[in-house]
Amino acid sequence: MHLILLGPPGAGKGTQAKTIADRLGLAHVATGDLFRDHQSRNTPLGQQARTFMERGALVPDSITVQMLLERIAQPDCQEGSLLDGFPRTLEQARALDQALQQRGQKVGLALFINVSPEELLRRLGGRLICRVCQAPYHQATAPPRVSGRCDRCGGELYQRDDDKSEAVQKRIQVYQQETYPLVDYYTRQEKLSEVDGEQSIEEVGRALLKAIDGPASSRAGAPKRRG
Repeated sequence: MHLILLGPPGAGKGTQAKTIADRLGLAHVATGDLFRDHQSRNTPLGQQARTFMERGALVPDSITVQMLLERIAQPDCQEGSLLDGFPRTLEQARALDQALQQRGQKVGLALFINVSPEELLRRLGGRLICRVCQAPYHQATAPPRVSGRCDRCGGELYQRDDDKSEAVQKRIQVYQQETYPLVDYYTRQEKLSEVDGEQSIEEVGRALLKAIDGPASSRAGAPKRRG
């Protein structure tokens, strides 16, 4: 079974994805990692993607889906995968469904972490990243022990341009226009499970695991928890 993790920027998808994938024995497949891997290995797909990225254009869905299919065909995906960062649009969702169908596979469940725009502005507006090790912090909820310095490596903390107020509002607007329609898409397929993303990290994680264990995932092939 392939699971999809949906949610707006700042919902905590990356944090939850790794925890869930480890707990269920699934491969965590993030599209950002796929792009970096193909470009570092200079594969034909990586070269194709680079031609679009270098001129600021979106990488075509056909290239992204092909990278994704290659990834989920690898041995560590035999028990299934958790897709993080894809699909982002209805067109990508349809392309993914079609490609999986041709392989006799399907999306089993779409997990939606729902967070209000107001909470997203609060979260993203205070986010800090270490320049050296990329460790995340938050000015209000997870500050460093020493202001401006990473607890792990002592590196300088900074705020990404896309975490500044105007950019955050734009990111939320793009998400609502392009990605939020996937909620209805997977609801109509009876594959959506929604979780309140404004709980603590631990509570969100428990709710996601409960959703996976619930009726929506009771079909054959549903992953089983470890431990």
